[in-house]
Amino acid sequence: MAQLLSSHTESRASVWKAWSVHIFTASGVLLGTMALLALVDNNPVACLLWLGAAMMIDGIDGTLARKYEVKAILPHFDGSTLDMVIDYLTWAFIPALFIYYFIELPPYLGLLSVFIILLSSMFCFCNVDMKSQDNYFVGFPAAWNIAAAYFYILDLPPFITFATIVLLAILTVTRMKFLHPFRVRLFMPLNITVTLAWCACATSLVLSSPEHAAWALWGLGIASVYFFGICLWRTAKEWFD
Repeated sequence: MAQLLSSHTESRASVWKAWSVHIFTASGVLLGTMALLALVDNNPVACLLWLGAAMMIDGIDGTLARKYEVKAILPHFDGSTLDMVIDYLTWAFIPALFIYYFIELPPYLGLLSVFIILLSSMFCFCNVDMKSQDNYFVGFPAAWNIAAAYFYILDLPPFITFATIVLLAILTVTRMKFLHPFRVRLFMPLNITVTLAWCACATSLVLSSPEHAAWALWGLGIASVYFFGICLWRTAKEWFD
């Protein structure tokens, strides 16, 4: 009898943990809403910070879902769909609007830029082969929140910004590999460390400026070179294997 009660208690605890992970994932939509309200209030800094917070939740909720076997315990609730809906909002839709309102683009190309971002992102999120067997993203993973942060920090010339948007959209439909720092096992501790350093540098630059936070600009540059190198190495590796 005691063993039966213990098993029942463990089962209930597992269900509560599984639902807690889903609630944690769902909180991303609240952060996305705050980002959208900041955008409406003409506050680009707050918008980027809210999007950054949503990105951190998205970075670790999958790990928690696997740890607590959420899919097996709650098979009737699709956490992947929940995650995708929130990701499209916080990784693509709101960043596209952010770029439209706060990033200087060539005349008459602002709305076209939004359409390019949103349509290419739909392909990304609907692509059943979005990830490789070793958990790299295949094609640009619609990380427009990260692109928006770069555009805001670097303040690039309008035509370079537009050209970058077009290039990233094209990369969405390629076989180029992009790092998922919380899923790729190779160099995972280093990948996560560099990712956290990137987040700290980007946050400092969003709150300040490259002139007042030169150390953060250097850190952002070094982390960016690391990520770019990993992506090129993994892509090239497939060509020669």
